[in-house]
Amino acid sequence: MAGGFAFMAANSNSFDVLCRRLARETNAVVISVNYRLAPENKYPCQYEDGFDTLKYIDDMSSESFPASLDLGRCFIAGDSAGGNLAHHVALKACEHTFSNIKIKGLIAIQPFFGGEERTESEIKLVGVPLISVERTDWMWKAFLPAGSDRNHSVVNVFGPNAVDISGVKFPATLLFVGGFDPLQDWQKRYHEGLKKAGKEVHLVEYPNAFHGFYCFPESPESSLIIGEVKNFVQKQSSLA
Repeated sequence: MAGGFAFMAANSNSFDVLCRRLARETNAVVISVNYRLAPENKYPCQYEDGFDTLKYIDDMSSESFPASLDLGRCFIAGDSAGGNLAHHVALKACEHTFSNIKIKGLIAIQPFFGGEERTESEIKLVGVPLISVERTDWMWKAFLPAGSDRNHSVVNVFGPNAVDISGVKFPATLLFVGGFDPLQDWQKRYHEGLKKAGKEVHLVEYPNAFHGFYCFPESPESSLIIGEVKNFVQKQSSLA
């Protein structure tokens, strides 16, 4: 779920519509998670909420789910701030032994990463829909603990304070980037960071897409992304 850690909810209309569409077209059970919002609730409680949800699902009885549900084929997905959350929850899941859940993949849709540096796309893409440097700066300040800067490891995941994930069995990742998204340079660095750490990552770029395009069904890319997600889920689900 997007919203810069500070806005929106699982039942916000745009996200509810997107999740229902994903469930319908990928033939999957989609569980949309509410998390505590900043600035009243700062890092790391948002990650704790996401991981606690995984543990809750893992402990639920099989009678609580559709008969066809297979917890051995789970995917963690998120857009924008939710993409950041998905990465860190997946990383935490790698260190945990579940009874039923097996994470088969990570779907990161225009994930919200950053750093102290101003990238070319942040400087160049001014006045585009939904995202601005001023807005993202406020979101990071609202989210991070007092005294932290944007080179914190949860923001700049492959920056100067990065956590080494080369030895972690991290799931295959499907990453979406938009050409009119000021965050795209950070997302591309994420792609490179995963590759350098020896992780499987598939990059899909939509040159004409702005941040949050998937919430607008009239956008051509909105239909394309559903197809990419469906193919990724089917491929990763078929692997042992």
